[in-house]
Amino acid sequence: MPQTAYSHIIVGGGTAGCVLAARLSESSANNVLLLEAGGRDWHPYIHMPVGFAKMTGGGLTWGYSTVPQKHAGNRRIPYAQGRVLGGGSSINAEVFTRGVPADYDRWATEEGCPGWSFEDVQPYFLKSEGNTALADCWHGTDGPLGISNVANPQPMTRAFVMACQQLGIPYNHDFNGATQAGAGYYQLNVVGGRRCSAARGYLDPARSRPNLTILTQAASQRLLFDGYRATGVEFRHRGRKKSVYAECEVIVTAGAIGSPKLLMLSGIGPGDHLKSLGIDVRADVAEVGTNLSDHVNIDLVAELSGHQSLDKYKKPHMAAWAGLQYALFRSGPVASNVVEGGLFWYSGDDHSTPDLQFHFLAGASAEDGVGGVAPGRSGITLNCYGLRPKARGTIQLASQDPDEPPLVDPNFMGHPDDVETTVRGLKTGLEIFTQPALAKHVRRVVLPDGSLKTDDELREFVRTHCRTSYHPVGTCRMGSDNNSVVDTRLRVRGFEGLRVCDSSVFPSLIGSNTNAPTAMLAEKASDLITEDA
Repeated sequence: MPQTAYSHIIVGGGTAGCVLAARLSESSANNVLLLEAGGRDWHPYIHMPVGFAKMTGGGLTWGYSTVPQKHAGNRRIPYAQGRVLGGGSSINAEVFTRGVPADYDRWATEEGCPGWSFEDVQPYFLKSEGNTALADCWHGTDGPLGISNVANPQPMTRAFVMACQQLGIPYNHDFNGATQAGAGYYQLNVVGGRRCSAARGYLDPARSRPNLTILTQAASQRLLFDGYRATGVEFRHRGRKKSVYAECEVIVTAGAIGSPKLLMLSGIGPGDHLKSLGIDVRADVAEVGTNLSDHVNIDLVAELSGHQSLDKYKKPHMAAWAGLQYALFRSGPVASNVVEGGLFWYSGDDHSTPDLQFHFLAGASAEDGVGGVAPGRSGITLNCYGLRPKARGTIQLASQDPDEPPLVDPNFMGHPDDVETTVRGLKTGLEIFTQPALAKHVRRVVLPDGSLKTDDELREFVRTHCRTSYHPVGTCRMGSDNNSVVDTRLRVRGFEGLRVCDSSVFPSLIGSNTNAPTAMLAEKASDLITEDA
């Protein structure tokens, strides 16, 4: 293949990769290749909102687990990351939140990222957003990512929102508006009863462009260089090793796990670690794979006295009825993302900014690894996490073999403050279950067991039951200092023609789900790349 075949090669077809492929191919001067290790987003579960509950442990993920978590019961915890076109946006719960302005102002003023304050990034949030319900200064209406209200919340979701109000928590109609605090219904990346992933919203309108090539089942193995200029990518496709070349830039968008892995396989990373695996060190960059931060989640599960939740549709005749309703009208239980209700609140007396987020699931055992209720019973789940955890973890290579899964160590509960924040969130969740709107439906609380009374017992429960919320960031940190992996224009320090443009560059976690912020970052990145051309 000639070296000038592509102007830009994008490595990773997740949210950021889809955004960049669509935006860069808008210019006929560019010839863009998008490489994705997974397959096309053809599976019906992807497009059905309820399909989220079927995919966190399925074949559309990389199948990762953490290394034993020494502060979390020494457990290997499942770590779902999307391996399909659209990445996490094709398998997540479709929840649309983006954090508070202070999160991005912190990036700019405290974490060395001028140009990334909320004032700087808000135009890109608005550019990406296609809201079908809200249209004020906080929301865009014409963007590729379709967003809607929950059309008809499940009865138990309504009961949850009412229970929060009975506890004294105000109702909030818009978690992405002037105030984040409160309980309400999440807006969703769902339009017309179908998921609007980044693949659907951004790539579908661009697929027919002659200057965009999308290659799936293409597992990138290392980057190619001429000295310190990135020139291409070596990948495996259908059992054969191939190489492609870029005239302008190679853009790594493989996510907070995949991006540092690819850099390290290419000789960019902590020198001693790479040498120990027999990898030639191209650049000793200590922070590649460090600074891993993730929302660490705890689940509360309650068994109901009747069949008021979505669990009743596990029965074959009910499932058939729900499927027919969805096929004919794009409505009913299959049109629910399960995670319809939410809450942002405070773990202590400081009410300046919420530091807890809750997701209410109108069912039990909806996610891989979460305990359920007795056979034949229906249940509900309320999960919560601290929004700005202090623990930091790492991504390391297990070997120089690109097919070997990396060593994922999020260091869950590695800071005592994370434990205390989570315990306080757990107590708030248990209080919500006791409010009249929910209590009349709850037969018993399954997790945590009612025998747990003391704070020490709850701390132990948190350590032995916590899990990921699928929001890893930070492993190729952006900053102004020389130790940061990329600069504030997302260029890998010390190299030409190489950027990292995904959640791995976040200097710290923002206080919400991470899909919308990742789309924002890629929108801004497309402008930076165009400006620097």
